[in-house]
Amino acid sequence: MIAYHLPILQIVVPLIAAPLSAFCRRAGMAWYLALIICAASFAISVALLVRVLDEGHISYLLGNWAAPWGIEYRIDAVNAFVLLIISGMGTMVLPYARVSIADEIEPHNQALFYTCYLLCFAGLLGMVITGDAFNAFVFMEISSLATYVLVALGAKRDRRALSAAFTYLVMGTIGATFFVIGIGLVYMVTGTLNMADLAARLQGLEQNRTALVAFAFIVTGIGLKLALFPMHLWLPNAYAFAPSAVTVFIAATATKAAVYLMLRFLFTVFGTDYNVLGLTLTYMFTPLALAAMFAASTVAIFQFEIKRMLAYSSVAQLGYTVLGISFASVTGLTATMIHLFNHALMKGALFMAVGAIVLRHGAATIDSVRGLGRTMPWTMAAFVAGGLSLIGVPLTVGFISKWYLVAASLESGRWPIAVLIVLSSLIGVIYIWRVIEAAYLEKPPEGRTAREAPLSMLIPTWGLVGANIYFGIDAELTSRVAGAAARLLLWVAP
Repeated sequence: MIAYHLPILQIVVPLIAAPLSAFCRRAGMAWYLALIICAASFAISVALLVRVLDEGHISYLLGNWAAPWGIEYRIDAVNAFVLLIISGMGTMVLPYARVSIADEIEPHNQALFYTCYLLCFAGLLGMVITGDAFNAFVFMEISSLATYVLVALGAKRDRRALSAAFTYLVMGTIGATFFVIGIGLVYMVTGTLNMADLAARLQGLEQNRTALVAFAFIVTGIGLKLALFPMHLWLPNAYAFAPSAVTVFIAATATKAAVYLMLRFLFTVFGTDYNVLGLTLTYMFTPLALAAMFAASTVAIFQFEIKRMLAYSSVAQLGYTVLGISFASVTGLTATMIHLFNHALMKGALFMAVGAIVLRHGAATIDSVRGLGRTMPWTMAAFVAGGLSLIGVPLTVGFISKWYLVAASLESGRWPIAVLIVLSSLIGVIYIWRVIEAAYLEKPPEGRTAREAPLSMLIPTWGLVGANIYFGIDAELTSRVAGAAARLLLWVAP
């Protein structure tokens, strides 16, 4: 009986726990509650993924109202994989967050942090699991509103977190408005909000002007949410000035949920037969992805603050994700799906290492890491390992992502794009090397004392580093799940 209700428990459990954590008098109690809830959600995600790989999709009807009249939660290999990424990273962040949050957020706001964390967590899971277009918008707003507060909580250390949160709010609101307008226009044409029903009713409406406008609004709205270049201006400041644990969480999860929505609407709701889709992928997604890969990586080279440098790197990595989408092939979408997983691992490890530096030195700049290779060896070794994965060195997950992208470009006959993928990866060597050079080849400032980060931060960090290496050596599981998701999106038989 419980197994049948796992889809709704995935959402209800963190939603109920969020207000409960606000009533916790001590931050420690709220932390324990959040950790238990996120771990339970991760276990549910694993169970759902195993089930859909064995049995096919799962359909759960809320209130037993049949779709499209009621809201349907529909789980297949695509969103089950993304659920696993979000819940897994949400769980990994919490052991790391306890010390970091105690240092970066005022004591009276720490219980509020865990409340917003669970709300954001539930909203992201809801965006991914729901089969109803308007319900996806509702969960998008839940996660976004919680994220604005989480970013603003960084104001104790840097007041610029408030302006970053405000910019994020404005841009996020614009994106959500575009998205909901598109949903409204689609509903006006089809009379339904269920995604599976939308896909059926949109067939034959390729020339309908309202549907075309809806397509444009939806793509633009989700593009703002996932920080598609050049609509990425909210992301660098949000990542740079948020508390370290928040940066790790949203970098590893938020854009992944937005990419999932983009995939779902492009290939499931509108479908590969939609005549505008091919033009959009070829003449919008491909050039914007390539521009992101080079422009954002180049800007990252000139950043002094390491969190901001990695934030621009994330924009470039999203370029790789969007490039995989633009190929509209099984190999290309496999590259996108596997990169969602791999990017969460590599950026999670990097931002965790940076958060440990912030804990010990109050900042993470090129100057503050001078000599840290000797005084914080475990932290800096984790950063180096994450950096090598980001570059795409063999035996790391970053190499697997680049391999699939290069294979997809060669398969489509666009070998110049394969060359550009390799060249853009080499730019990453420059900005990662700047940090390594300062940490290992320069002396620390006189009089500075440094201690290694606490184990509660090092263990999750090295857990992600280990995952970067393990899934870089043995990618059979992730490749199989990502391939199944890609074939499902493109309606290709296994």
